[in-house]
Amino acid sequence: MRTIADRWMSEPPGPDAGNLPPAMIASPGAGEGQTCAARQKGWLLARMTGNKPSVLLVEDARALAETYRAYLAPQDLEVHVVTTGAEAMEHVAAHAPGVVVLDVNLPDGNGLDVLKRIKARGAPCEVVLITGKASVNIAVEAMREGAFDFVMKPFTADRLRVTVRNALDRLQLASRLEELGGEIGADGFEGMIGRSPAMQAVYRLIGSAAPTSATVFISGESGTGKELCAHAIHALSKRAAGPLVSINCAAIPRGMQESEIFGHARGAFTGAVSERKGAMLSADGGTLFLDEVCEMDPDLQTRMLRVLQEKAVRRVGEDHMRPVDVRIVCATNRDPEAEVAAGRFREDLYYRLHVMPVELPPLRARGGDAVLIARHFLRQFAEEDGKRFRDFTADCERALAACAWPGNIRQLQNAIRRAVVLNDGELMEAGMLPAQPQGQADIPPPVPVPAVSPAGVGVTGIPADAQAGNGAAMRGEAGPDIRPLDTVIREAIESAISLCGGNIPRAAQALKVSPSTLYRRLQSWNGQGRAPAGGRGDAPPDEGPFSER
Repeated sequence: MRTIADRWMSEPPGPDAGNLPPAMIASPGAGEGQTCAARQKGWLLARMTGNKPSVLLVEDARALAETYRAYLAPQDLEVHVVTTGAEAMEHVAAHAPGVVVLDVNLPDGNGLDVLKRIKARGAPCEVVLITGKASVNIAVEAMREGAFDFVMKPFTADRLRVTVRNALDRLQLASRLEELGGEIGADGFEGMIGRSPAMQAVYRLIGSAAPTSATVFISGESGTGKELCAHAIHALSKRAAGPLVSINCAAIPRGMQESEIFGHARGAFTGAVSERKGAMLSADGGTLFLDEVCEMDPDLQTRMLRVLQEKAVRRVGEDHMRPVDVRIVCATNRDPEAEVAAGRFREDLYYRLHVMPVELPPLRARGGDAVLIARHFLRQFAEEDGKRFRDFTADCERALAACAWPGNIRQLQNAIRRAVVLNDGELMEAGMLPAQPQGQADIPPPVPVPAVSPAGVGVTGIPADAQAGNGAAMRGEAGPDIRPLDTVIREAIESAISLCGGNIPRAAQALKVSPSTLYRRLQSWNGQGRAPAGGRGDAPPDEGPFSER
């Protein structure tokens, strides 16, 4: 794959080269060019590994140049100063700086012409233009020619610092995405399989978030690959050489979560016969993956918030803090905003963790990815079990693509595993697949009409006249006592909320469903123009929980 630097060295000067002075279009010889290309590739690598970024100041007034250098000093940059356009082109060719801060008025030409020349050669740098003239036309032309930004004299130190830093950040992101370009767009990415548009968007989001230190919040249904996503983020981060510690908050008894995450000293409690480092300290210098984070004990959420704020942890049974440098990646299959609304997850911790959200789509929303993933599992399991399977028949592929896979990738993996165990052959046929809960068209199977006992009651305990009505419905006739299912559900929910005094979480507990389910139902009904009777969480009865205030 050709990098930006490769293209810059191999492409000829653009058609605008004739507008520049001869000294400004001089290019290095063959030997020098090879050395320059190597330097530029080294520059790109240095940018990814955290070395000092380089900035070139092109300013003919020495006093101003030194002032700008002083402005940028706090940012730990390698700053070089030249006074002419010709010197600028020579420096860009030899050193490939990250940002060129370019005065429009130069002794040997116009700064806009230098900008055009840099962009025509594809130099791997961003250009910031400086002018003392309040000309909108110059600004428009500069942005049209590819300038990153445009600053006007006089400007403050903060204005220059922010502009240069933003230019460097964009260049770093562009370099990272270019490096990932060979992987993004293929059938997979860092162990994740799929080429659907939904997954391509996820890959690009991971590629953007991974090199940063931002906390990542992964959401998605069970079985969509949240842990695999966390592994990809860690592998592409600057902490890849450090540990990745995974902990499932739902799998740990609530009384043990504090010790598992933060650790404990010996003798801290009954049974603590030895000290425990804890997941947080074990992940020092690396990444801590908190799976099912919404299951975290409320008291523990307060401690987690303090650890994130102070970057230090106190183990159970100790009275001193231990510094810790860890990046948090968390995941949940719940609706985090509904958990916050229900009071089960701290709002301040949610905003602290929900910095870079990544939502994984369910398998049913990923087009043909189900077949790609199934083929991967088929070949993997066939090799493990010594079977001959290498692919699917066309009918089998259609069956795989048609299934809704409510259990997502985990359900698909289980189905292919079972089919490989029970069958053998070159191609797997549709008939070899185990029966799955399809859900393709959301059409329930026909309900059989049970026999009626002499007492007038069906074998299921349903009165005979009601069963007769059910049979009429099966024949396309309207049953006398049958009401739409949605109406029955709505009445049950409204009744439960009313009996619980408008407390939605308590009503959800009584109905044995998640509060988020009730909130979604209420939101849907409110959108239809009628608020449920008495339905509220913390909102007044006449407003409902989703109205604007």
